[in-house]
Amino acid sequence: MAGFFRSRPALIVSRLILGGIFIYASIDKIAHPDQFAEIVYNYKLMPGMAVNIMAIVLPWVELVAGLFLVLGIWVKDSAAILGALLLVFIGAISVNLARGLDFDCGCFSTAGGHERSAILLLLRDLVLLLPVVHLMWFAPKRRLA
Repeated sequence: MAGFFRSRPALIVSRLILGGIFIYASIDKIAHPDQFAEIVYNYKLMPGMAVNIMAIVLPWVELVAGLFLVLGIWVKDSAAILGALLLVFIGAISVNLARGLDFDCGCFSTAGGHERSAILLLLRDLVLLLPVVHLMWFAPKRRLA
């Protein structure tokens, strides 16, 4: 079974799924940093002065790490970065779920009105950790083309 997980096709599928999702997620946030900043602010987890920086930097990190995965560049590093982001997202959603706050996750769109159950958001992010673990564990250190 480990042979399957080490296989080039399996690694490519994990790279494309994870990288593609994060590339897609970054596009609207990059195009609308002001709206994304409002979403980040509504999480009420960081000081106001850090919100704008986070709203500008975070989508670019998602885009670059996603592109690197799709292109097969620095696969383990890119997967680790996206895995860390997923853990932060899981933590932020969990805190607001525990607080009972209504919030727009801002995951794929800054337009709002895409309210989903926080439990479903958590489950989705936990499932997205699977390709992260797969790539971290089985991807070779060299570049995958």
